[in-house]
Amino acid sequence: MKHRHIAAILAAGILTLAGHAGAATPAQQAGNSSAILLQGFHWNSAAYAGPDWYNTVMNNVGDLSAMGFTHVWFPPPSDSAAREGYLPRQLNKLDSSYGSAAELTNVVSAFKSRGVKAIADVVVNHRVGTTGWSDFTNPNWTTYTIVNNDECNCGLGAGDTGDGFSGGRDLAHTNVGEVQNGIINWLNYTIKPVGFSGLRFDYVKGFSPSYVAQYANAFQAEFCVGELWPDFDLNNMDANRQAIMNWINGTNSSCGAFDFTTKGILNDALANGNYWRLKATDGKPQGALGWWPAMSVTFVDNHDTGPAESCSSGQNLWPAPCGKVMEGYAYILSHPGIPTVFYPHIYNWNLKTPIAALMKARKDAGVTSTSAVAIQQATQGLYAAIVSGNTRQLAMKIGPNSWSPGTGWTLQTSGTNYAVWIK
Repeated sequence: MKHRHIAAILAAGILTLAGHAGAATPAQQAGNSSAILLQGFHWNSAAYAGPDWYNTVMNNVGDLSAMGFTHVWFPPPSDSAAREGYLPRQLNKLDSSYGSAAELTNVVSAFKSRGVKAIADVVVNHRVGTTGWSDFTNPNWTTYTIVNNDECNCGLGAGDTGDGFSGGRDLAHTNVGEVQNGIINWLNYTIKPVGFSGLRFDYVKGFSPSYVAQYANAFQAEFCVGELWPDFDLNNMDANRQAIMNWINGTNSSCGAFDFTTKGILNDALANGNYWRLKATDGKPQGALGWWPAMSVTFVDNHDTGPAESCSSGQNLWPAPCGKVMEGYAYILSHPGIPTVFYPHIYNWNLKTPIAALMKARKDAGVTSTSAVAIQQATQGLYAAIVSGNTRQLAMKIGPNSWSPGTGWTLQTSGTNYAVWIK
């Protein structure tokens, strides 16, 4: 389905691509969501706090819930060959480099008691053996669960349904008995009892989106988001966001996606002043949120793209300029889509107060995932827009050039090269 069709559907007020048998759109992706997601870890969390990360987060549960977060995305919960959690080994063992299974259950419960839901980071594209390349244990799986073109030359399963991943054994998702049923059992009988209500799917370009739909629906996810990191070309951004649209369509609207297009545009705007890129030719915001905001989860940086506890740490694969991340937050926290805040920006970068002010302005205006945006300026050095919340209007600007929404507006918060007003 091309984006023009999606735009027409959205214009008609239909928020999902309904009609697919068995498809279920998670509540937070169905439109008009007030969710704000916290990524509750960073790349160095396991090393930063040793096996005590869950307790570190536990100490801040009251603080974070008071800021207004509705959901917290936790790191991969299972035993892993890599401390960061992205080489899952024993799926049913929830003692990891972040802490024990009991500590994980406790911190999830603490958030839940304050009305904050927990999102599990689900890594099901690949798996590693317990002592070798392919001896899968807990649960025990045969080599029929490995695709037949895996670099281990040990797979007896069908071919891969997506891109290959050399860091682990690519799983043959066509295998119903071991892989499909095994993942669903793991989600429902190991992950769900911890208290998780939502899912974040890792490296979704590695397998067909139809399986994400199957797993999310079986779990009855209240929140679902996939990590599709498409190739990015500043001169052809429609191709990037079309890839995201195609993936969401492939899940039958059962899962939203991170808005990597908006991430790339913000990187360029903040680094080079090209704020004009934030406005598409149709007058709407660029990025996935301009085509399908209900399904778009926006972010400034995450554990892969940006620094961790300081500007020079972490993976830093595609970072926003360190001194300008608050401009990025002024954009995503004022706009539709579901915004994500990165844990170290709050505590390690000492940005809790300005981020909390932006979150409060969003809440006070009643801005949701599908609020309407009227772009006022999108030029070199300036982006300004008026967003219609459920209760009030919110005006915002980012960039070094001056701009004011006029009379009748009350300034809510401001900082270097950004400001937000409410009317």
